[in-house]
Amino acid sequence: MSGLTPRFEGSYLGDTARLADDAVMECKICWSVYDPAEGCEVWQVPPHTPFSSLPDYWRCPTCDGAKEQFMVVSASPLPSMPAGEAPASTAALAQEQPRHTPDPASSFARALEDVFADIYASKMRGLPFVNEALNVKAVGFCSFEGQVVGALVTPWFMNLIVLPAAGADWSGVISGSKKLLDFPSGSYEFTAALRDGGVEALPGYWACSLFSPMFNFTTMLQAVDTAQAAVRGLLDPALNPQASVAHTSAPAPQAGQPPGEKPDMGRRSLLVGQSARRTEPQA
Repeated sequence: MSGLTPRFEGSYLGDTARLADDAVMECKICWSVYDPAEGCEVWQVPPHTPFSSLPDYWRCPTCDGAKEQFMVVSASPLPSMPAGEAPASTAALAQEQPRHTPDPASSFARALEDVFADIYASKMRGLPFVNEALNVKAVGFCSFEGQVVGALVTPWFMNLIVLPAAGADWSGVISGSKKLLDFPSGSYEFTAALRDGGVEALPGYWACSLFSPMFNFTTMLQAVDTAQAAVRGLLDPALNPQASVAHTSAPAPQAGQPPGEKPDMGRRSLLVGQSARRTEPQA
């Protein structure tokens, strides 16, 4: 039989073009249903938003499963293929869409999400300094001068994250040690994070605390917008008042430990600008 073989019954193969706008979807892990007519209150998605139009960071609000894990429950039929146009074979599709090798930034971002989603589920839920309205999301990860740079949002902290260039010597680095790292917007103090247990997908990295705890945020959209603004600010030379001035931050919180002191407000405001100010609690 020609055509694609579904990964599981009802799968849309990760191709949103195969979905009608009214497609009702169900998570194959926890059976949570996404109905476009209702939207998603957890992720602040308004009613009448098709599954195909959900933001990239959307995940199952019940089990945190990826969108690709959802299957079709019901949907209107899609328009039929024009007469005389045969469906593409699996071999033809493979030639048109060769296998894509994830770039280091995407791979590291997904590894961060997986590790900290597991930490959240197994150790952090219900703790008093955790904002249960939020979830785990790696935001804005990109390559910069051989390094991988982005922000990590969790229900208990938001950190800037830097993965050193491939081949960087970490032999003398101690977890918790600090180092000034230079970026177009200035120099910032980062804390070394070396995870115990030898997690292959998560090598040592540097972390700079932006928010801890996270009660300034009432929605995940708000937190993600702020994280994106922080990454943009980090790489924006227009925000550097003078190259010789170093802006420092508090140490990054350790997983499973209560957050420590709040980061420097001037440095945080410099990076996240208006987005951060919108999240500040009102007097």
